[in-house]
Amino acid sequence: MGEGTLLTADPKSAYLEHAAEIRAAIDRVLASGHYILGGEVEAFEREFADYHGGGFALGVANGTDALELALRSVGIGYGDTVATVANTVSATISAIEQIGARPVFVEIEPDTMLISPAALEEVMAREKRGVKAIIPVHLYGNPADMPTIMDIARRHGAKVVEDCAQSHGAVVGGCKTGTWGDAAAHSFYPTKNLGALGDGGAIFTRDIALAERVRLLRQYGWRQRYVSEIPGRNSRLDEIQAAVLRVKLPHLDAANAARRLLAERYLAKLSGAELRLPFVSANAQPVWHQFAVRTPRRDELREHLAARGSICGVLYPTPVHHQPAYANPNLSLPETERVCAEVLCLPVHPAVGAPGVDRICEEILRWVRP
Repeated sequence: MGEGTLLTADPKSAYLEHAAEIRAAIDRVLASGHYILGGEVEAFEREFADYHGGGFALGVANGTDALELALRSVGIGYGDTVATVANTVSATISAIEQIGARPVFVEIEPDTMLISPAALEEVMAREKRGVKAIIPVHLYGNPADMPTIMDIARRHGAKVVEDCAQSHGAVVGGCKTGTWGDAAAHSFYPTKNLGALGDGGAIFTRDIALAERVRLLRQYGWRQRYVSEIPGRNSRLDEIQAAVLRVKLPHLDAANAARRLLAERYLAKLSGAELRLPFVSANAQPVWHQFAVRTPRRDELREHLAARGSICGVLYPTPVHHQPAYANPNLSLPETERVCAEVLCLPVHPAVGAPGVDRICEEILRWVRP
């Protein structure tokens, strides 16, 4: 990449902003001689739980494991049906299938690009085997309609596991994402709003029994070392990543506020452009993991911006039900398919800055009105 190139995500800049603190934290871990499930993990779990207003956080190896273990903790297993969306990364579906459960896809709302409560109601009524769990994906850092989803889930006796991989700190209905459902899965992949310097994840819950089950599941089912009470697995957050996350967590709200200002700048400058801009519900406060615009000429616009030093992402180009591993030729999700063909994510992380947003907007307007 050339100098001055604007990237969809820039984890290096997030590191450099806190480099001295991060290096000191890593040195502290190295000197401790304790590298797996030690004091740093325990401290981060307390701090992350406190950030969500109290409850329990359990560090695991990555966000996919977080989804899988969260599903297992709420009792989902072989043959159970789990409802979610298809305009998500395939990791969401992988987690469902890893435990032998069956994903069923729900159509999205055309404005928010999030799971449609009306479509969810239809799926819940249609599925003869019953839907045992729902995974709302808070895509692009924009919260799904959790008050309505929770009402649907409770009426149908379904568990709710929130996919919060992109929504650290987002709020809907006055509560943070991750605090609505029975459990929530978080990813700390380096490009996330709260990113580690490698893989990492966590499960949040306010249910002490679920928390204890996750604690067993993430390490072979051990309560007593070398004695498995239940069939578990190895999925542990390491001490170095926990120490890095402890440095970055106190700065999360400020970084999200910076993203919000950049998003507002995009919305103002592109208000007259021939693009479909992000829609935010009245009771939602997104954290703008991505600034996702839509145009049928998506690939043309992407190439135009890339040629001028602005690299934009496509999250996600192929809906899961059209991917070879999970293909379902009999399923039609028109809104989902349209979104995946049109969406383009403009750089909105703090390192872009107002000048970067202005530059991207100028190029977009030049492209729209040649």
